[in-house]
Amino acid sequence: MQELKRALKDACRRLFDADVEPGLTRPDEKFGDYATSAALQLAKEQSKNPRELAQQLANELRNLSELQEVQVAGPGFINFRLKDEVLARAAMSAADLPKTRQGQEFLVEFGDPNPFKEMHVGHVYSYVTGDAISSLLEARGAKVQRLSYHGDVGLHVAKAIWGMQKIGTDDVSAAYAHGAKAYEADEQAKQEINAINGHVYKKDDTGINGLYEQGKQISFEHFDKILNMLSISPEKQYFESQSAEQGTEIVKQNIGTVFKESEGAVVYEGEKAGLHTRVFLTSQGLPTYETKDLGLAELKNKDYPNAAQSIIVTAHEQAEYFKVMLAALAEINKPLAEKTTHLYHGFVSLSTGKMSSRTGEVYSALNLINDVGQAVEKLFSQDSDSVRNAAIKYGFLKHRLGSDIVYDVAESISLEGNSGPYLQYAHARACSILAKAGDTASEVTDLSEGERSLARKISEYPEVVEKSVNELMPHHICTYLYELAQAFNSFYEKNRVIGDGRQAQRLNLVKYYSQVLKSGLAILNIEAPERI
Repeated sequence: MQELKRALKDACRRLFDADVEPGLTRPDEKFGDYATSAALQLAKEQSKNPRELAQQLANELRNLSELQEVQVAGPGFINFRLKDEVLARAAMSAADLPKTRQGQEFLVEFGDPNPFKEMHVGHVYSYVTGDAISSLLEARGAKVQRLSYHGDVGLHVAKAIWGMQKIGTDDVSAAYAHGAKAYEADEQAKQEINAINGHVYKKDDTGINGLYEQGKQISFEHFDKILNMLSISPEKQYFESQSAEQGTEIVKQNIGTVFKESEGAVVYEGEKAGLHTRVFLTSQGLPTYETKDLGLAELKNKDYPNAAQSIIVTAHEQAEYFKVMLAALAEINKPLAEKTTHLYHGFVSLSTGKMSSRTGEVYSALNLINDVGQAVEKLFSQDSDSVRNAAIKYGFLKHRLGSDIVYDVAESISLEGNSGPYLQYAHARACSILAKAGDTASEVTDLSEGERSLARKISEYPEVVEKSVNELMPHHICTYLYELAQAFNSFYEKNRVIGDGRQAQRLNLVKYYSQVLKSGLAILNIEAPERI
């Protein structure tokens, strides 16, 4: 694709003295392997008929040794058909992804469950998404730092500590739920919890300090257990207790320029950036989430000063808040704001109903893992953990990031639909064909119609990965892998492999197919078993 794009760009320069970036797309297979609308782009600049320009470009490009056919279509589109051996080579090397991000460092922050609260299904979505985005960048050669950020101070901590005091439990999630309900219903409890919150920030009460440390340790032991089950492991953790002090100092230093005092609080007037006003320091002098995130941005920049981009994955409800925070950051440190990207995912619900509430009663991450695991065990006799994780991860990742999703357990484990286990089975099936045939594959130089169709689909893989990296959207990988598996099924139904006169060539196509499936599943952090 890159060679053809360069040749097309050179032809535009030679023929029309025009410097354009021609786009290449994948048309319907009956029209060719690639198509371009470069002539339509040129027509505006050259004030000429686009079809005539397309004819000139086509005549210039027909001499390329890689092309079998070049045709002009419609008002000025150009369709290209590759030679069989060229398409076969593209399929053969599809899994060898070029390292276009080599030498670049990226920060990806995701997951971010708060201690003293239950890790719920939304956190799993964030962890799975951030992990896949990290792997996408790594597949292109980037160095990625997987980070997480946790609210270890704040009102939720005080609610949990109050609950621990009242019900005498080390179940911090239950304690938080108890405290959250009391805070809304009981004025005395509310005052007590607010007092605890002040002590947590000041660290001036031995008893509260002890419960705080105990609860934090219990929480992270629980988080680690869940992440180990999902085979996800962020490399570095940041805490609000670290960023609060840093952020508070930043805000205070910029009062009168970026921030202003209002009724005892310190605010950022977001209207000047087309947004809305938000509080950064409360009237009690306590930092808000906005201020803590300012501090976090500076902490990450200090630890990783050479990072090309800092990516943050959160839930959708934080979208507007992040816009204000980044607007304020842009006035303080514009380069840092410009390299910070906020991505958000939508709300997750089960096909059986809603999964969370404001009172701390949530559909937990552990419940999700157990529910999917039990469903998997009924269908599979081995590698159940691998299949369970494939069902969970793919069940989230196949949706475009930012949209709300309904997670259906039965659908996520189905071997007859668009699911992670289906793709695992597709890989295992290809491995079985190769194992049965033995090492008898040979080079592919000519292609039948069915073989060509499969090779063409395999060859699309690097382009799909690059699109996913550019947009930071893992769902493109999911869509492609599912289409690839369907393309192979169609091929296999009509083209016998073992025992056919073209067995050796077709086995190579099966091998290329399995390599791409394995590579794509690896980007999604899903195992590709040889048997299932």
